[in-house]
Amino acid sequence: MILIKGGRVVSPKNGVDGLYDILIDGDRIVRVSSEPIEDLPDDVRVLDASGKHVFPGFVDMHVHLRDPGQTHKEDIYTGCAAAAAGGVTSVACMPNTRPAVDSPETIRYILDKAQTASARVYPVACVTKSMDGEVLTDMAALKNAGAVAFSDDGRPVRNARTMLEGMQHAACVGKMVLSHCEDLDLIAGGIIHKGEVSRMLGVRGMDRASEDSITAREICLSDSSGAPIHICHVSTRGAVDLIRHAKSRGVRVTCETAPHYFILDHQKLLSKDADYRMNPPLREQKDIRAILGGLADGTIDCIITDHAPHTAEEKSDFYTAPNGVVGLETSFAACYTYLVKTGVISLRRLVELMSENPATILGIPGGSIEEGGPADIAIADVNRVWKVEPEKLHSKSKNTVFKGMTLQGKVITTICRGQIVYEEPDDDAQNN
Repeated sequence: MILIKGGRVVSPKNGVDGLYDILIDGDRIVRVSSEPIEDLPDDVRVLDASGKHVFPGFVDMHVHLRDPGQTHKEDIYTGCAAAAAGGVTSVACMPNTRPAVDSPETIRYILDKAQTASARVYPVACVTKSMDGEVLTDMAALKNAGAVAFSDDGRPVRNARTMLEGMQHAACVGKMVLSHCEDLDLIAGGIIHKGEVSRMLGVRGMDRASEDSITAREICLSDSSGAPIHICHVSTRGAVDLIRHAKSRGVRVTCETAPHYFILDHQKLLSKDADYRMNPPLREQKDIRAILGGLADGTIDCIITDHAPHTAEEKSDFYTAPNGVVGLETSFAACYTYLVKTGVISLRRLVELMSENPATILGIPGGSIEEGGPADIAIADVNRVWKVEPEKLHSKSKNTVFKGMTLQGKVITTICRGQIVYEEPDDDAQNN
């Protein structure tokens, strides 16, 4: 048993916000009490959370674990270790692995390997076989094997009819499609956002219209069919506006964004450091303002990381490097620093964005701290100020856009399935 004593528990889903004790037995929360929990067996592990905040374990519904097939970048164990260090207790892993997640056998491989990992792993399966955009996968079989959603993430489903049929098939099995919204013809050859910086560097840019146009297409397909759609990694003002308007009309659309899209802009690319390249790319200040507005007014449903590990060698050349950044270990701190401390949103709203909403969208356990619920919990010191040092990250890859930055808010303990899967090392606590 584990007793978490005296922390400020923030769990918006069930209206909890105050000082509580939490008792964990096995993999479940058995008591949540505003009064001290006493008269317990001697072998209870007591965690003193006084002066700390206690959150439902964070749920990242957009993570690339690179397993199977690219385990030199990351694997299920290291990716989940990184998740645990960031307070993330559940991850949905994208299917652009090698082989792609288009068969029940690959899903079973992921789930079998994840049984002893430091976070819960929920596979997202492909919409189309081999992610080629042509033939739909057997979604019923994939769902029965354990898929929680469908996506060809890393690219859009190019053919609108195929996408519509994919959305309808997913809806028929009680799941939804997560769409990577980019028109490939509009971004062909582009490596960063199309704008002042791309012109200064003399490189081909990636037009906002590529994201906006496919976002509009997916909204139209959802509107006409009634099938739900989730828009991945929103990065443009246009996409935010389109989604806001669609929601006002009752379209079944949800969406996500990542911390780098509301903290950094394309000026970072002037350094020619490929660690700042991802897809979609860093945009401009007007896009950042729109995303902040969408987070505040409810247009944007959740914050993800799009954790996409690449080795230092792969990231060494600015022009040829693959797109992607790691983010599992810095997400909470980045969000607390740039959203809560700045007054853009409340701490309660941040928990909705990082825990409650993604769990609800995917239909998976978690997202709240309540009696009988899963014992997935993050304990954080929101006053802790720390510097992001890539070499200390648990991920195999160190390609973080927040390297060298000072952030506020640090996860110090993570519990998943009732087990302590992360505790901040003593030297880290003493150095901050």
